[in-house]
This record gives sequence, structure tokens and C-alpha cells, in this order.
Amino acid sequence: MSTQTLLNERARRRRYLLKSVGTNGIAILPAAPEQQRNRDSQFPYRQTSDFFYFTGFTEPEAVAVFVPGRKQGEYILFCRDRDPKREQWDGRRVGVMLAPQVLECDDAFPIEDIDEILPGLLEGRNVVRYTFGQSVDFDGELMSWVNQVHVKTRNWQSTPTEFVALEPLIHEMRLIKSRSEIAQMKRAAQISAQGHIRAMRACTVGMMEHALEAELIYHYRKNKAVHAFEPIVGGGENGCILHYVENESELIDGDLVLVDSGAELDLYAGDITRTYPVNGVFSKAQREVYDVVLAAYRAAMEAVQPGNQFCDPHDAAVEVLTKGMVKLGLLKGRANSLIRQGEHQRFYMHRTSHWLGLDVHDVGEYKDEKQWRTLEPGMVLTIEPGLYIPAAPDVPKQYHNIGIRIEDDVVVTKDGHEVISAGAPLSVEDIEATMAMEPL
Repeated sequence: MSTQTLLNERARRRRYLLKSVGTNGIAILPAAPEQQRNRDSQFPYRQTSDFFYFTGFTEPEAVAVFVPGRKQGEYILFCRDRDPKREQWDGRRVGVMLAPQVLECDDAFPIEDIDEILPGLLEGRNVVRYTFGQSVDFDGELMSWVNQVHVKTRNWQSTPTEFVALEPLIHEMRLIKSRSEIAQMKRAAQISAQGHIRAMRACTVGMMEHALEAELIYHYRKNKAVHAFEPIVGGGENGCILHYVENESELIDGDLVLVDSGAELDLYAGDITRTYPVNGVFSKAQREVYDVVLAAYRAAMEAVQPGNQFCDPHDAAVEVLTKGMVKLGLLKGRANSLIRQGEHQRFYMHRTSHWLGLDVHDVGEYKDEKQWRTLEPGMVLTIEPGLYIPAAPDVPKQYHNIGIRIEDDVVVTKDGHEVISAGAPLSVEDIEATMAMEPL
């Protein structure tokens, strides 16, 4: 995707934001702060998704301000200036002089000057669009600037009198992906799928979970991506822990391993889960459970259609899973009654989908007032049914410690859906065939 295409996309977003804020309003978006990891080291910097969505800027110590109708320019960026000494230590900066050219802002100022300039931008603006609660420090700074304006003007008609959260507006925008965003997400999904293939081909009995995790991360980094979240690599009973991230156990012959991981490319996330036998061949019991989960996956995927509700894939998956649990002897009774009573949640306790985008669990409401959201073209979500069967006296022994989840990334289209992570082997036959290949 060309740089100009991305610039055009962000310009359209900013125009919509400015129109929505209105001529008597101002919108303020701070960048993510750096986070200290230990005494002389920072965590790898990751820009906030909302800030990146409008600016494409990945540096810290920055604030984007949107002032509709300002004659000197409506999009203002405060950022770090060039500093050869600091850049020798910490890396290159765009700087104030190049910011208008590189980031297409109308004005750029040094971040050190924000205390002098921002109060002036607040004058004459009655509504401030900003989301409190994300940074206590910045919340305090903003209130200090507002108070300065009050003291200076002594005219409440020329000062901010209303604060409106900015997140709902932005998150509604982000929920529907553009063609350029979907293209980026397809690439992230492809890298994710290829990483899972690499892990399948590398998996051997006696391997450590973290060694299998390393295969994924190696592939992501080789393709200019990072992991979008801490990978879950759970062998045996660890696969029954939904957010298991220790990844420190040995992979045992006869066990399954559940691998939930995705690549993040240019801040857009992939999210795939595959479950496969450590020794490369499913046992009879493992396949019985896998077939139930796969049938639920297919039923849920079929329900991803424009006009359906967000809950429809989950309801379809729960019905198939519950019937399967009865057939396997995990539950007793009629499926409809078991679902109404919530009995299925013993072995399937999470929902089947979440939004996907710049965040792994991406923004956007799941319900519109009292009803579930209607699926629309451009929405991107996951489909991820599973069964988690810890050892218990009332559970058939052959199913003890079997944890299986299958997850793919899917785009709602005008005619149905498109699975953008379909490159990862899905069927028992394809998984076994992939695992029989030589490691990459």
C-alpha cells in the first residue's frame, strides 16, 4: 500500500472528525506515554491506537489538537523537536520542521511550548472533546490550561464550559474498516497464519512451550511484525486455561497444544488459534472433541452475514457445542434446556467473537442500546469457539485435560464474509499433514 494512500485515508478521517467536533469545539488527543521497564530501560514503545488512527505518528511526547475553522490551520501537532545528541542515543525524530510535510499537519510546535500555546487554542471554544481517565497527568494539565483561559478572559461565553468524551466518536469510526485497513489486516493475518504453520512444523515431543512460542515470534519479526499480544502456548492441561501465558512447561507425547497468537503489522493485529497434537497425530478422543469444536466454528462462521446480529455466531456455536457435549457425555439433558440454564458454560465460558483491528480486542460497541449490534460490511471480528475439559470425576477419562480452541479473523462483506486468516491449517487432515513436514 502506497504512502499516499495512507495519507489520504488519514486526511479523510480528520475531515470527518473536524466536522463532528463542530465550529465551537476543540478535540485533543495525547500520544501514549513511554513506560519504564526497569531502571534504565523502557518497554518497546507502542502508540495509542486512536492517536495513530488520525496522525500515523509513532513517536512519544506528542499531542494532536483539532480546531475546526481555525484560519491558521485546523490540525495542530505538538511533538519533540530535532535534537542530534538525544537522537544519537534514542533514535531519529521527525521534528517540528518536517512534521507538516511528513504528517500533513497544518501547524507543528515543540512539545515544550504546549503550556504557552494550547490555552490560546481553547479560547472561544465552548466544547472540549477529550476522554478523561486515561492519563491522570494529562487530565491535570488540561484542566490547568482551561483554568488559565477562565482567569484570562473572565468571560464564560469564550471559554470551555462542556467536556465531551472523544472515544465514542472515534470508536464508531474505527469499527468500520476501510479498504486500505482491510488490506493491512489481510497482510497481518497472512503473517500470523504463516507463523502458525512454522510452529506446527517445528512442534516435537519434549519441546518446551516457550520454544514453540519462539518459532512464532521469529517469523513475525522476520516479516517486520511483532506479536499483537502475549502468545498463549498451552500444552495438555495448560490448554484449559484461557489466558495461559507462562509458556514454561514441556510438551508431552499424547497431549494437545493450544496456540493462540497473532502478528501486529503497522499496528494492525492478527489473531489466530490452532490446537494440535504434540506428536502430530490426533487420538480418537482428541479428534472427537476437535470435530465438535470445528462444527461449531463452521456454524458460527456461516452466521457472519450482513444484517445478522453480533450475537448470532455465538448462539450458533453454543448450540452445536452443547449438542456435542451431550453426545460426548460431558453434559446430560436436552441441549436447549442446558443452554437456558447456562450448563454449557462449564466447558465453554467465553463468547465466540470480538472486534479486531488496531487493537486485538478492538473498539466498538457490541450492543446498540438494548439490542445486539447488526453486522455491517467492513466490520472485522474473530470466530473462536472452544471446549476446555479439565480432569474431574464426572468427566469421561479419555477427555481429561483436553483444551481446544479454533480461531480465525473474518471480514463482513456485502455478500457474506471473508476469512482473512484462512492460510492456517484447519482440518484434522491438514494439520496432521502439515506437522508431518520438515521444520522450516
